Amino acid sequence: MNLDRDRYRALIEARIHEPESLRTALTGRTRRTIAGADGRLLILAADHTARGMLAADGDPLAVADRFTMLDRLIQALAVPGVDGVLASADVLEELAWLGALDNRLAIGTMNRGGIIGAQWELDDRMTAYDADHVEAYGLDGGKTLLRIDDTDPGVARTIEAVAAVTTQLADRRLMCMVEPLPYVKDASGRAMLDTSDERLIKVVAIASGLGSSSAYTWLKIPASDRMAEVAAATSLPILMLGGDPGADSDRTFDRWSTAMREPNVRGLVAGRTLLYPHAGESHQAAARAAAIVHGGSA
Repeated sequence: MNLDRDRYRALIEARIHEPESLRTALTGRTRRTIAGADGRLLILAADHTARGMLAADGDPLAVADRFTMLDRLIQALAVPGVDGVLASADVLEELAWLGALDNRLAIGTMNRGGIIGAQWELDDRMTAYDADHVEAYGLDGGKTLLRIDDTDPGVARTIEAVAAVTTQLADRRLMCMVEPLPYVKDASGRAMLDTSDERLIKVVAIASGLGSSSAYTWLKIPASDRMAEVAAATSLPILMLGGDPGADSDRTFDRWSTAMREPNVRGLVAGRTLLYPHAGESHQAAARAAAIVHGGSA
């Protein structure tokens, strides 16, 4: 299934002449339960553009073209075993209007204020969905980003905001997907991911204790060669992120496959790895990931 240009132009016209049709498509889509029979999930991540992250596979603007992104999402969502998508309101409404979200999970991203490269990057303010609108627009949950650096005062505000949202979503019995990541500052003050397993374990423990209830919290974290130790830091279900592996996608897929052996590692939330693969098409990469999540092998 591909997106054709005529259908895309009709979407643009709907934004101008029938704007309510986008929200109606989202609220009226056919819903499903969060976890299927195997309790595993493969979610496509498409919320990168909302905080200015447009690069993939060496191209600084790979994700910028909206037609191409939607086309790749539609192809990947049609693959058996792909359970849904994580995105900002613009992308979710577009996919729903195009008919791609029936019987698929729709997770709304919430704090996208930490614009990539900005001086305030780790002050991840809530600029997308809030809990009220996650519920009102018929979404299946909300996702928050929690990047923890020990020197940035903006992190404290982010922790407080993520804790509040965790409680608000739990009160509504909606999934709260928290993405805790350890960060450091380089010599120029730029925020960088800390790849230390010890610090990853620490932020997993911190995220597990946020809010007044953890009953609906799922964690989104990087895969690790020490996944047994990382997963042991919590009983919460874990979904692994993808990032931008470039030419080394085989290592990413191998890590995912090995990590799925841990009892609370329940699947993937992957974006650029699947939508902009170094080799092959998005639907092929999605099918390979689906085999890992739902079929137990690459």
